[in-house]
This record gives sequence, C-alpha cells and structure tokens, in this order.
Amino acid sequence: MRPHVARSALVLLATAVGLATSGALFVDYTRRAPVFCGDGGGCDALRESVYGHPFGVPLPFPGIVAFFVLGMLALSRGSRVRQLNMLIAGAGGVGGLVLLALQAAMGHFCPYCAAVDVSFIVLGVLGVLRNRAGWDPVPGRTTSVIASAGLAASLVAPFGWAHFQSTRVPRVIAEELAHSPPGAVTIVDFVDYECPFCRQTQEKLAPLLAAQKGRVHVVRRLVPLTRIHPHALAAAKAACCGEELGKGEAMSDALFQTKVEDLTPEGCARVAESLGLPLDRYRACVDSAETDARLARDRHEFDQATVKGDGLPLLWIGRYKLMGAQDEATLAETLGEALARAGS
Repeated sequence: MRPHVARSALVLLATAVGLATSGALFVDYTRRAPVFCGDGGGCDALRESVYGHPFGVPLPFPGIVAFFVLGMLALSRGSRVRQLNMLIAGAGGVGGLVLLALQAAMGHFCPYCAAVDVSFIVLGVLGVLRNRAGWDPVPGRTTSVIASAGLAASLVAPFGWAHFQSTRVPRVIAEELAHSPPGAVTIVDFVDYECPFCRQTQEKLAPLLAAQKGRVHVVRRLVPLTRIHPHALAAAKAACCGEELGKGEAMSDALFQTKVEDLTPEGCARVAESLGLPLDRYRACVDSAETDARLARDRHEFDQATVKGDGLPLLWIGRYKLMGAQDEATLAETLGEALARAGS
C-alpha cells in the first residue's frame, strides 16, 4: 500500500504545482504588469512571442484546463479513467518537452513555464506507469475531499495574491498620493535615465501628460542602476540638480531625449547649460553630499515600494501600479481611470 500511496501523492503534488504555476502565468499574461515574473526576462520574452497566445488564447489557459482534468482523473478509479489519464498526461508531457526545447532555442528561460513543463512531463510518465500497473488512488471520501481542496487552493492562490497586490498601496506611495491636489492625479515615477524601457515608456507617457497638464502631478524618484548602466548615476544627479535649480521637468525631458552615450558628467553639464542653468551652481549641486543623500532616499523609497521581482520602469498612476515597458494604450487607459477616480 505504501508505494501506491506515494505514487498517488506524487501525482497530486505535480498537479498542484502545475495548477499553481499555470495560474500565476495566466495572471501575468492578462494583466497590465506582471505580478510573478520579472518584466524584461525570460517570462516576458515567451509571453510576447508568437507562442504566447495561440489562436488568441493565453497559453497558460489550456494548461489550467489540462491540469484541472488531470486532477479529477487522479481522484477517480477504473480502467477507462487510467487510459484517458495516460492519453492526456502523455500529450501534456510531450508538450512540456517541446516547450522546454523551445525555451532553449529562444535562449530565454522562464522558471514558471519550466515548472509547468516539468509537471506535465512527470504526470505523463506517471500516467503511463499507472495504466500499465493498473493502480488507482486510495478510496475514501475524506481523502478525496482533502485532495480536491488542496488542488483548488493551488489554483486560487495565485489569483488571490494578484488581487492583494493590485489593491495594496505601499506606505511611501500612499504618503505621496495623500498630497495630490484636489481633482488631480499624482504619478510616482521610479526612473533610470539610461534604462531603455524607461525611455520607451517616457516617450509614450509624455504626450499624455501634456494633454492633461494641470491635472497630473509627477513625482520622480531617481533609481540609477549603476551595475548595468554606467551613465545612470551622472544622469540621476543631473535630474536632481535640475529640480533643485527650478528646471526639473525640462531637465528630465532633456535627459530622456539625450543619447545614452552622451549622459556623461560633461554631457549632462551641457544639457544643464542649454537649459540656462548657472553652471557653477549646477556643478556644486552635482558634487554635494545633499545630492548623494537625495539619491539614497529615493533608492530607499524604491525598496519600500517594491516586492521581489519588481524592476524598472515602475510607475504608480494614482493607486494603479505599472511595472515594465508600457504601450500608449495601457498608459492612457490607466491615467483615464485614475483621473476619473480623482474627479469622483
């Protein structure tokens, strides 16, 4: 009996893992910003590929259906059940192998996708063994109820966590939103001026802000990713000093429009000069301890406002969080919702 119980437990465990990870992927495939997968990595590459939405359907959805059916079959008995289980699990296992090979060919690795694929492969092998050996789950109403509840919880958990994240506003963001002028929307923008995704998002956001001038209050928090962007720190200091000297928005716009290779200390000084800033005061600001302290505070706020997996660009448009490069339609829709909420 013990090997029999162990095999059934392994089937249920692989099914639960598959349901949970498929649910997490479905959340990320259907939301404005990913909750589970870091934007810009392997998950994002697969999601945006031609394989991410076959026939217009998010790829994780068929996985959810398949794991749900396999879960029901895992709790059922009989020769026909075993044969059907072997066919579905076997097809899923072949699909898992193909998708793993596809990730390798694309040069991108998605840990959630891999967990789904491995779960299908494990269930495919166990499905063949179950059919050949003729073993079924341990009978008993209590066992079935507990197992069913566990599988249901595995599927519901990622959706519950996503809802919690969508309604959670970190304290540092809530404090900024509390200072919003009546009827206006505050946008908290965590930015690195060398980050290509930040620059893409800003290009699409700028005309929307111009169209809503007077109704939108932008607060920028400077987060230079110096490990991967060698010019980010110089640009962040320039932005900080542009604010200090009364040309914050103009400086920010100019830095986004400046070529990345020109975001050197000298290049940023030329930008400051073109905006009419006094160079002696600008250079003193760049070299000041107060500017370093400001950047440290901004980084601390970024750490407090994020969860594991968050990256740049990161926008809070009112209470709505957007992470990663955004298209104009998403930005416009989110800003419209925030403005409607502010005016209600």
